[in-house]
Amino acid sequence: MLARLIEALPPERRDHVFTHTSWAPDRASSYERLEFLGDSVLELSIAKALYDRFPDASEGRLAKIRAHVVSRHSCADVAKELDLGRFLLEQAQDVPEAELQRIARSRNVLAALLEAAIAAVYLEHGFEQAEIAVVDAFDSRIEFARTGHVDNKTELQEALARTGNQVQYSVLNVEGPPHDRRFVCVAVIAGEQVGIGTASTKKAAEQEAARQALETMGR
Repeated sequence: MLARLIEALPPERRDHVFTHTSWAPDRASSYERLEFLGDSVLELSIAKALYDRFPDASEGRLAKIRAHVVSRHSCADVAKELDLGRFLLEQAQDVPEAELQRIARSRNVLAALLEAAIAAVYLEHGFEQAEIAVVDAFDSRIEFARTGHVDNKTELQEALARTGNQVQYSVLNVEGPPHDRRFVCVAVIAGEQVGIGTASTKKAAEQEAARQALETMGR
């Protein structure tokens, strides 16, 4: 549904969606302003869907699921499913092929394109139709969240990306015999330990450390 609405956009609006800053005459002519608007349309659409589908979930749980569903990683994957990179390639003019391919494969660019396209659909058809199309496009991710799985490491990375910070994980200790190992991992941000996790695998211990870091950040 969302793909159909994007393809049916009037040429002028569609051109605006698929104009990258590197070949736009000015930044206002690129997709950046649309991306700003589309981010809000996306978050509200998904928030409403989660509110309706998870009536017993707490505010904190809903916020975590929403962060997982609308993450840059998730948006980039949806953009790939909708083949938005192809539209970007078609729109480009006088851009070296290697640079063009790099741009079209960038996860950040793909996520931005999706949000810009959502904004364009909203401006063309209003919120109600845009909401239906957005929820349909993200439906499998919402259902996946229903299982209770939230990738704490990805969620932490997304939260830190907004502030320019990064997280480092390290193994603090390995306990127990070879057949019953217990890994103790810490999450460190800006030189400060913000989470610690203990589990039977290094990956699971890092997830627990990330969960504690998110709690420390109030998320």
